[in-house]
Amino acid sequence: MNQVVDQESTENRWLPVIAGIAIQLCLGTVYIWGVFQPAVVKLFDWSQATVALTFSLVLGIFVCGSTIGGMLQDKFSPKPVIIGGGIILGIGVFLASFTTAERPWWLWLTYGVIGGFGMGTTYPTIIACCQKWFPDKRGLITGLIVSALGFGGVIFTPLARYLISSRGVLETFVWFAAIFTTVCIIGAQFIKNPPPGYKPAGWTPPVSTGGTLTKQNFTTREMVYTPQFYMVCITLMLATAAGLMVIPFAKVLGIQGGLSDAAATSGVMVIALFNSFGRLFWGAMSDKLGRKTTIICLLIIAGLCMLFLAKAQGYSVLVLIAIIAFAYGGYLGVFPAITADFWGLRNMGMNYGIILLGFGVAAVVSPYVAGYIHDTTNGFETSFLITAIASFIGAVLFFFLKPPGYKSTRIDTGISK
Repeated sequence: MNQVVDQESTENRWLPVIAGIAIQLCLGTVYIWGVFQPAVVKLFDWSQATVALTFSLVLGIFVCGSTIGGMLQDKFSPKPVIIGGGIILGIGVFLASFTTAERPWWLWLTYGVIGGFGMGTTYPTIIACCQKWFPDKRGLITGLIVSALGFGGVIFTPLARYLISSRGVLETFVWFAAIFTTVCIIGAQFIKNPPPGYKPAGWTPPVSTGGTLTKQNFTTREMVYTPQFYMVCITLMLATAAGLMVIPFAKVLGIQGGLSDAAATSGVMVIALFNSFGRLFWGAMSDKLGRKTTIICLLIIAGLCMLFLAKAQGYSVLVLIAIIAFAYGGYLGVFPAITADFWGLRNMGMNYGIILLGFGVAAVVSPYVAGYIHDTTNGFETSFLITAIASFIGAVLFFFLKPPGYKSTRIDTGISK
């Protein structure tokens, strides 16, 4: 039996969180593609759909990397996985600087596939490690870690805008590659799992209503045999479709809504800020409100905002984009906690990597389809309607969601609220 270690006998459990936040800030640059999108379109005279495919690939391959990264960190340790992921990310972004007008596939391969894979291997590794240090504050710590990824856009948007205007978009890739690699390698030195059997001082693991522990640690194989896995995956796909449609086109949406170029560009920072705040706020609130109540409310709010966005003009575009990003951040702050609640912490890295398959489908399909619809109709109205309906369907699905083994035993996590 693993020895239970109290908090005083361990290292400072906030150190991995601080290092993880620094790395997540770099990974958050995935959400400022809205700054790169018009610059790349202008430089190479490509269509919106062609350039948006890069963003789709980043997030789609991100999911593949998450699955592998989660598996590796569960089997080995977080440090080598994060170092490897950071190096792969840096290589991909650096190679993107050699893109030419005749080779859009090169941008897809380097920034999209290689860069996305590097991001993916790193992301769940940090979440899983920090959750193991904070089983007593799972929602809060998950929200804090993933909010850093969203806040990275706030930090890197002005830097990207400055470098693109002064150095060009291709040289900007070089600078970003150097930053990402350096931060990941240094930050990884401070990230490691707690000792086996670790338990914070004064914290007692939750028990079922019958007074006995439920099976809190599902293997990935066991997880995929539960119906809840498919409901959670599908809901995550439907939920994130709206945010993933808006993020790469934030500046385009602002300009079409009548905003100036500068004001429209601020939409990228608005998304990053509210995406970040949503992850932290809703991750913590889900500990109080319950995961289920939180997700259903966010789905309804996001669906309504997508309907209103179809007719929005002026600064109301930014307001609606902010709310959608706030909800999107909430999903990515709460779903990791749901994964840990349902299937346990021991295999959290691998399990959440598999759950992210739903996110991956939305990431590949939503931005590209939105770009294609824009190129053919010169508008996003049809895309808004599709993603609004998706959000409402997700709310209905989640309403019927129950924890695994609900009829016999359940962990008192608040998921049913």
